[in-house]
Amino acid sequence: MLDVRERPAEGDAAGALVLLHGRGADENDLFPLLDALDPERRLHGYTPRGPLALPPGGAHWYALGGIPTPPAGEFHTSLAALAELVDALPFERIVIGGFSQGCVMSYALSLGRGRTRPAALLALSGFIPEVAGFELDLEAPFPPVVIAHGTYDPVIPVQYGRAARDTLAAAGAEVEYRESPIEHWIDPQIVPLLREVVSAATS
Repeated sequence: MLDVRERPAEGDAAGALVLLHGRGADENDLFPLLDALDPERRLHGYTPRGPLALPPGGAHWYALGGIPTPPAGEFHTSLAALAELVDALPFERIVIGGFSQGCVMSYALSLGRGRTRPAALLALSGFIPEVAGFELDLEAPFPPVVIAHGTYDPVIPVQYGRAARDTLAAAGAEVEYRESPIEHWIDPQIVPLLREVVSAATS
């Protein structure tokens, strides 16, 4: 079971917004983004904590093992825990998003073979994982997808954001792709687009 921080909706929730943090952060890292993406609090928000405690500190979804090849054992363990969490949520419309390692897990959770599609996918500065035993489902229908990446990202180079865009667009997904002249963080200027997609997907 994952530790999860929750932000309740105001009144009856129209759905859920699940945000996954990056390497070495925790469930508090993206918590403020819940209000930024859902300022009217229409959705019940969740920010799970990665299950691994590794150097140099913080929580992790997997140990570093290469790009785009996370270690299979840790990846599948984290994916199973996330799937258990999301599949138990009492909502029909669920938006899934993440940054860095959380973006990788968001791709897997949203587009893995046998997974239920979310209402929308927010993929921030990550990559589509290539892991033994994991299969990407590139058959329609797809959720709306936003991919955002920093052009000067030294941690996960922008080529991986572009590759994800090309892979999904070629399969027929509706992809909004944005590059920002930044390194490895979330560009505040992308927030209005993310907010618009979240609202449309859960209305």
